[in-house]
Amino acid sequence: MKKLNRKITLTSNLILVCLFSLVLAVSFIPERAVPIYGGNGVEAIYHGNREHANVSLMFNVYENTPVVNGILDLLKQKGVKATFFVGGCWADDNGETLLRIVNEEHELANHGYFHKDHKKLSERENEEEIKLTGAIVKALSGVQTNLFAPPSGSFSVTTLEVASRLGYKVIMWSKDTIDWRDSNQDLLFNRATKNPENGDFILMHPKQHTLEVLPRIIDYYKLMGFNIVTVSNSLAE
Repeated sequence: MKKLNRKITLTSNLILVCLFSLVLAVSFIPERAVPIYGGNGVEAIYHGNREHANVSLMFNVYENTPVVNGILDLLKQKGVKATFFVGGCWADDNGETLLRIVNEEHELANHGYFHKDHKKLSERENEEEIKLTGAIVKALSGVQTNLFAPPSGSFSVTTLEVASRLGYKVIMWSKDTIDWRDSNQDLLFNRATKNPENGDFILMHPKQHTLEVLPRIIDYYKLMGFNIVTVSNSLAE
């Protein structure tokens, strides 16, 4: 009887451990793994056309204008185009750099005004962040933006619906360098290039360590036969 009770206890404990492990695993599934759809069927876009050998370099910009210009110097040297998602409060003070981005045939896009958590914003607040940034970029550069990257990748159904109403596609990423947190260049390179796929969107920020590793990333994709194009071009092809 003691052996039977011990066996039952062991079995029960094993079941509890398995259930706990399952709950723990589910709790750590990234939120972005679950698609979010707007009421009109719109959804965020995580990559471009998978049929063509294109990748896109995306820079979310709220700071470090000298580094932004360094990135532009490098892109010009390498002969590739990128998409710059600019924060409104940065754009407001950097009209000259905005014009340089446009004149060198890169793509300007919208990253909200104050880097707020759009998932927590009301409909009106979502609209204010996106609309104001679009108006500033248009006034300073003449470009009407139509791509919106929510700060920190945080958005809601309301964000999708507001963006769509304002004429924007909501853009996420398929590869995140996490360069805002980590500065190890080998780590950033591996995150940017691991398991490359057609249409990849590679997310970066204007950090000095990013600028320093960027030539390796560009050279790698060229060597692998990929074209480096803007997000809009990747979506269109």
